[in-house]
Amino acid sequence: METITMSQAAQFVDQKVTINAWVTNKRSSGKIAFLQLRDGSAYFQGVVLKSDVSEEVFDTAKSLHQESSVRLVGTVQADNRSTLGFELLVEDIELLGASEDYPITPKEHGTDFLMDHRHLWLRSSKQHAIMQVRNEIIRATYEFMNNNGFIKVDPPILTGSSPEGTTELFHTKYFDEDAFLSQSGQLYLEAAAMAFGKVFSFGPTFRAEKSKTRRHLIEFWMMEPEMAFVEHAESLEVQEKYVAYVVRNVIDNCEIALKTLGRDVELLEKYTKTPYPRIEYTDAITLLNENGFDDIQWGDDFGSPHETFIASQYEQPIFILHYPKDIKPFYMKENPNDPRTVLCADMIAPEGYGEIIGGSERIADYEKIMTNIEKYGLDPEAYAWYSDLSKYGPVPHSGFGIGLERAVAWLTGIEHIRETAPFPRLLNRLYP
Repeated sequence: METITMSQAAQFVDQKVTINAWVTNKRSSGKIAFLQLRDGSAYFQGVVLKSDVSEEVFDTAKSLHQESSVRLVGTVQADNRSTLGFELLVEDIELLGASEDYPITPKEHGTDFLMDHRHLWLRSSKQHAIMQVRNEIIRATYEFMNNNGFIKVDPPILTGSSPEGTTELFHTKYFDEDAFLSQSGQLYLEAAAMAFGKVFSFGPTFRAEKSKTRRHLIEFWMMEPEMAFVEHAESLEVQEKYVAYVVRNVIDNCEIALKTLGRDVELLEKYTKTPYPRIEYTDAITLLNENGFDDIQWGDDFGSPHETFIASQYEQPIFILHYPKDIKPFYMKENPNDPRTVLCADMIAPEGYGEIIGGSERIADYEKIMTNIEKYGLDPEAYAWYSDLSKYGPVPHSGFGIGLERAVAWLTGIEHIRETAPFPRLLNRLYP
């Protein structure tokens, strides 16, 4: 008799198996007990018929409390009423671990309570579904990058400088030197791209930004590719193909999770169609001004309401191109068609989820890099290694970064980014 996971049930219909699980809920009468079960791979129902089991087994079934752990022996049966399509006709139950007074009950709980019990809240069906989508985005990302000739490079988390200046950084001591938690691995990836051609990283980054919005975390995961011999227009094509690929895989491989979350799959299907629309920053400002947004003018960065309105004009993610150079980092290449702007783009997600990708073509000219380092008030010695990249065989190169948690929020359709990380770090939350 084989021990299986619930997700393997389709391969064992009408066969006797063993399943290890937790009880999420139960209901029983004098003759039958229904056990709602989970094992980490899926959710499942166990049916215990009093007439088919010993009195001891039936009494055990009736006495189980929420989140008790059990080992079940039974026969897998097809069941069209089940989300998974199967259930288990139970013959034997072994109680592995009792659970008394589980704090998260089927009633409504406040957000603070649930966040204080995040270590338990992860067990719920909705949180389980969100983490499944997160995992699929990660899996599909590695697959896309591997299939397109990228090599993974891991930049350091402790750095001596910042790619975007020294604001919003977590400071620490590195023996007798100052160090910071990384807010991006980009500069290191540019160096790696000069060695390997196409590289990407996927790891944690940190922003000491005192923001409480639903779009911000203090610690989050970034996927950042860098590509040598790639100019801005080609980079945009890579970005949209990557996003469409990820959405396609989430639709194809997370059917039950998306159903649990009530996500509109037909809407997600629209996001798999490329190319995505593009709009110039200047035209986006005009669009906003013509529609009652008098709080923004050329040279300003977009806020959440602005991005939401611009995205609402389209049915797909949209690229906003060529932002003013004064609001962008020092490493972005000047736009030859408008020297006030740089060759960059932000990809704005539909449905009010805001920016999910930021990217640009990087400067490959030593004199311009040095001029910008001085202009932005950065320490030339701290960036000496980076400026070397534009001295020794510089080439056109581009890259971008996508925040994993924002992508998860968008594709799952959840309102707040705090539910997209297993243990989110927020402005006022370091527990659990």
